[in-house]
Amino acid sequence: MTESTLTMNISEAASTATDLLLQERNAQGWWTGELSTSALSTATAVMALELARREQLRPCEDLIANGLRWLAEQQNEDGGWGDTILSHSNISTSMLVNAVLRAAGKDQYPDAVDTSQQYIDQQGGVDAVIRRYGSDHTFSVPILTHCALAGTVSWDRVMPLPFELACVPARLYNAVRMPVVSYALPALIAIGQVIFQKQGHWNPLIRWIRRRSIRRSLQILEAIQPEHGGFLEATPLTSFVCMSLIGAGHTDYSVTQRCLDFIAASVREDGSWPIDTNLTTWVSTLSVNALSQPLSVDEQGHVLSSDERDTIREWIVHQQYREKHPYTQAAPGGWAWTDLPGGVPDADDTPGAMLALLNLRTANEEFTPAECSALSASASWLLGLQNSDGGWPTFCRGWGTLPFDRSSCDLTAHTLRALHQWMIRVPQLPAAERHRAEAGIDRGVKFLESRQAADGSWLPLWFGNQWHENEENPLYGTAKVALALRETGYGDTSMAHRALRWLQDNQNEDGSWSARRGLPGSVEETSLAIDALCGTPNTENAITNGTNWLVDRIPDEQIMDASPIGFYFAKLWYFERLYPIIFAVAALRKAAFVRPQD
Repeated sequence: MTESTLTMNISEAASTATDLLLQERNAQGWWTGELSTSALSTATAVMALELARREQLRPCEDLIANGLRWLAEQQNEDGGWGDTILSHSNISTSMLVNAVLRAAGKDQYPDAVDTSQQYIDQQGGVDAVIRRYGSDHTFSVPILTHCALAGTVSWDRVMPLPFELACVPARLYNAVRMPVVSYALPALIAIGQVIFQKQGHWNPLIRWIRRRSIRRSLQILEAIQPEHGGFLEATPLTSFVCMSLIGAGHTDYSVTQRCLDFIAASVREDGSWPIDTNLTTWVSTLSVNALSQPLSVDEQGHVLSSDERDTIREWIVHQQYREKHPYTQAAPGGWAWTDLPGGVPDADDTPGAMLALLNLRTANEEFTPAECSALSASASWLLGLQNSDGGWPTFCRGWGTLPFDRSSCDLTAHTLRALHQWMIRVPQLPAAERHRAEAGIDRGVKFLESRQAADGSWLPLWFGNQWHENEENPLYGTAKVALALRETGYGDTSMAHRALRWLQDNQNEDGSWSARRGLPGSVEETSLAIDALCGTPNTENAITNGTNWLVDRIPDEQIMDASPIGFYFAKLWYFERLYPIIFAVAALRKAAFVRPQD
């Protein structure tokens, strides 16, 4: 294949992929996406509905029956279930499904129950669940509570949760060493109460404190529940809260009723439930940023028309939180992953929104006062979230004791890119703001330097790879950090060179990338690697082989084949239907643009 032919094919592939992505816009002009359906979500939703049925709270027999049927149809050959229809079996989801089939199935699925019990026994049952999550009780306790409510696990195997801690002032949460991550406060309250009711406590003082805390913690739970009932827009979290409240006897409680409303409204036509309602804000900003790369040096304007960009820009600005968030007490200025009421501002969606606002203006366009205000508020929000170690956590500064609250390399890299581009594109910043951002970037880079592995890679927090022996994804983390280092002026550092070597050394022979060399390649991971390598010296062969692999997947639209690379809620897998095409558009457009300059 000649150089000119290759360039032409990449450009054609980029144009085709771009058209596919543009066709995915909703009627309003931005992107909704579609999260994977989930056996774990479906199992927890059906369990909550089954307990509601027993208490005659509402008719839900059809929802239960359809959910059970879907679960039985999705069982893997080894007898277990994975979190998505593309996921390997795991002990957590398998125990949840087995429990709800026993509790609500009325002996309709004996083979599924028997074979899944064999899988559970082989994996180690309750002990395996506890080992899987260690000291983080965010997910192990809800799983065991679900099973105890179903009668498949004894209550004495369920670790108690100190729900009384929810009654201390929010500013002290990090000081009292919460046993769950910051976004699981509803689970702490509801699950803690049902466990206390079933177990009691041997210490009379703790018994007294917990009894006195029931009413107050329920008031807090009600105050942080979104108006439509779904905590974090997440079916599992909402279902865990709902089943626990019913199990504790709070059947007439308004939170219970709103949880049931959310669960009933979230079911899909096939009888299943997704892991979350949608990632609308996240996939929209990712799409905007992917489309912002010009295809050639001669290309003028923007792939989106001026009116289309105005529509998306106004919508993004409108999604910014302007008041303290009632759930996490986050200051104003951030964005969540969704435009729905259950979202919470975080340090991945906020830099994504900042970059999108910046990229929705061409180089010759000025930012409006509203856009400048939104960008300054978000930069201030991010800098206020930065941890003392220089990195950025997801939701809350300073928690740090559990994995999903610690500073993470992927979020830190994303934030550095947004802050750097903000300072470049909005040159009239006050000196104090600019100095604060520069200092924050410097601390963030030092954090990344301290977290680089000996082989040159970085591990991300919110993304994994089910084929990797530790379910980790160093490709995602390394690509995100390498891209940030180059864009922020640190591309010629030792850590950047080591990262680029790692990316090239871990490319598969067929040109694809996965979490590491030798694992099945994916569109998402291959695209991320190309995006990180484009524009760096001595990477032409790797980029060529990677883009060829992507181009081969254009004709029959394999470019849209999604892989479960997403982590959510403590080792809970998902995939998003738009991830592969979004990431591929970013990679192919960039490859087509930079290649003539090599």
